[in-house]
Amino acid sequence: MNGHTTYTSAGSGETIVFLHGFCESKEVWTNFTKPLQQKFRTIALDLPGFGENTQGIADYSMEGMADYVKAKLEELNVKKCILVGHSMGGYVSMAFAEKYSSMLSGLCLFHSSALPDTDEKKDNRNKTIEFVEKHGVEKFMQSFIEPLFYSENRDKLKKEIALMKKIGVSTPKESVTGGLAAMRDRPDRTHVLAAAKFPVLFIFGKEDGAVPLDKALEQCHLPDNSMVYFLGKTGHMGMFERTYETRKALEKFAETIYG
Repeated sequence: MNGHTTYTSAGSGETIVFLHGFCESKEVWTNFTKPLQQKFRTIALDLPGFGENTQGIADYSMEGMADYVKAKLEELNVKKCILVGHSMGGYVSMAFAEKYSSMLSGLCLFHSSALPDTDEKKDNRNKTIEFVEKHGVEKFMQSFIEPLFYSENRDKLKKEIALMKKIGVSTPKESVTGGLAAMRDRPDRTHVLAAAKFPVLFIFGKEDGAVPLDKALEQCHLPDNSMVYFLGKTGHMGMFERTYETRKALEKFAETIYG
């Protein structure tokens, strides 16, 4: 490990890079990535505005975050990698794939999507921005985190839900509102999936309110080479709800690419 707090890097071998979702941090990947480090180098980044990466952020757009990821990977001497993006991290991954596809050996959309927000979802983002401006981040987190987990999993994942809330409440208000606006304004990137020269792994939860099944089915056939994993009794947080299965799927995907 290193002294830099905005990323972690461990293990050796070919590189898998992990991007967290909205109001999350690199911490969500800590336990998930440990077993992978026996075969691969794993890097988890704090995206601009989140985790410990909250100083002087001017650009919360998915493209701006993708530029940040590219600069960070160059700094870490990563020429090519598999990029794993959870939720908002997947939107950043899609922007990255559009701009810097030559750096990708593979891409995993982990409870994420290449589709833009629907009008209804845009409207909800605006209402959430208003709510956060008015009531603050802590109040927002009280209702935001639990529904990300499938109802039947919440009791046994109290510790993980508490971790998510802890990360969430420490997120600056401008990062929350900036992130919401950036997600609202992101374009349709299904054409990037259709043009992908690298394999794509999709991981979906069947009970995920954020990425409904019909939206999942709309895009998973687009790449030339894709693997798709649908998980029953799983919401939006597969790294906690189905740690073993999602990690194994990712490991198999990486081994298929890296041999």
